[in-house]
Amino acid sequence: MDEISINISIADRPYRLTISREEEERLRKAVLIINDRIKAYAKNYAYKDRQDLLAMVALQYATSSLLFESEVAFRDNHLTEKLNGIDQLLSTHFKQ
Repeated sequence: MDEISINISIADRPYRLTISREEEERLRKAVLIINDRIKAYAKNYAYKDRQDLLAMVALQYATSSLLFESEVAFRDNHLTEKLNGIDQLLSTHFKQ
């Protein structure tokens, strides 16, 4: 695996990470999204310190992740049911 060291900043705090080269673009995009969310919360809500903003961003993404997982599970189940139905129809049709 081709690893690189990069420097990022989240909520004005620097971090040095070692990641695979393939992850770099996605990670930098994630950092931009997180920092944009922090700025939006700072602009629209009262807060004591950056920890409050980070907590709200984490909550937002955890909630979104759970919703996404639920939707994927529903689609997988729905798709499996449909495929089983098609399989039964095909099996019945070709047995005759």
